[in-house]
Amino acid sequence: MNEVQLPMWAEILIAIFVLGGATIAFLGSLGLMRLKSYFERVHAPSIIATMGCWLIMWATFVFFSATGQGLALHALLIAVFIAVTVPITTIFLMRAALFRARRAGRDVPPSVSRVVPNQPQAEEASSAESETPNK
Repeated sequence: MNEVQLPMWAEILIAIFVLGGATIAFLGSLGLMRLKSYFERVHAPSIIATMGCWLIMWATFVFFSATGQGLALHALLIAVFIAVTVPITTIFLMRAALFRARRAGRDVPPSVSRVVPNQPQAEEASSAESETPNK
């Protein structure tokens, strides 16, 4: 492999970006490990994945630009894809977990939807039986 000598400013900038991204990813892992409930744990990896990815993307961008290999647009496309998909996925996972928690009768905020009832399954079954008219 050809060894390319980078300018000192590029090496320092790349090191800062990579160490920053690694530190943020490590802190997100600690948050994932230490927090107790699913609803608390889901935020750490989603925010960290986006922030850490952007720092690593900037390091990649600076490295390829400084070595003369052109702009690293592939890294930018990966970062944009992650920045778009991670929050959407997190929202879907949170909604599914809230739906399951409501159905199980756990103490979670009530639904504001008119489609999904706020009652757990056991209460729904008893209320459905009481609402049926006797013929």
